[in-house]
Amino acid sequence: MDPVENRRRTTTAFGAYEPPKWQSGARSLCQFHRRTQMPCQIHNDILRFSLLSGAMIKLRSIADDDPILEHSRLLRAMELAFDYAQSEGGIGLTQTKAFNRKFAQWIADHSPWPEYSTEELMRLNKVLNEWDVPPAMVVHDLLIVGKFGRHSKGKFQVSKKAQGLRSKRGAFFAQIAETYLCAYNHSRNSRSEFAAPGNWDIFLNIINVEAEQGLTEAHLVKTLYGVERREDVFDREYLDHSGFLFSHVLRPLSWIGFLEKTSHGNRISDCTYWKTPLWHACLALDTDDMVDAPQRH
Repeated sequence: MDPVENRRRTTTAFGAYEPPKWQSGARSLCQFHRRTQMPCQIHNDILRFSLLSGAMIKLRSIADDDPILEHSRLLRAMELAFDYAQSEGGIGLTQTKAFNRKFAQWIADHSPWPEYSTEELMRLNKVLNEWDVPPAMVVHDLLIVGKFGRHSKGKFQVSKKAQGLRSKRGAFFAQIAETYLCAYNHSRNSRSEFAAPGNWDIFLNIINVEAEQGLTEAHLVKTLYGVERREDVFDREYLDHSGFLFSHVLRPLSWIGFLEKTSHGNRISDCTYWKTPLWHACLALDTDDMVDAPQRH
């Protein structure tokens, strides 16, 4: 039997799973947005659908002064945006309703992510637009999807209700986490429109067990879909599944602060993911009684 066909019939977390055939010519929404500089009032319609919607995540409450909230870089980025909007009377917009270069440069200067700092981003760009700074684009999307404010007279204005929520850090984090994980369309930040089966209930419970001793992308792909990478060929099947899990699961969980990663090389796939204290504090999962105490040295 062809080893590829044999691999397709592997029993996985989804039973006898057969990956869908890849179709050429797919263009990610993020690429489309970057090429057309799509106005936010238009791409807002795209954000209404999430591949992982339908399985809401219930989070335990976190106290406003709990230091474990520092694990969430996305929370910090949203707080920075709120502070900027308050001090500047709003966040300036371009004619296409994207955040202007002044804010894109500012958020890069204060980026909670070292890989998205001004120094790193300017290696590839002469100037920084919103679509050149991933945190700026995600923050803008979340402000819209989470209904934290609106576009008005050339600026994004944060609502008084949202400003009040920002002062309650635990509740603010919960709102951001639920919006980002369950309502945001992560396909915008993906290189492919390929979608593998699964939902947050499945992903979180499996990661809860597998990440106790450190979880790699390859191990998660094999556990969920029975797909292993073949090093001697261009393995579209593996790359589709690993790309989907990175864009829709691993990166979102890392950005929100539930996972942290250690790198063992230059490739994204070389990372090992670990659960953070924020994961343990926020999530109550069916597999909690199956996990072992992690042995990290």
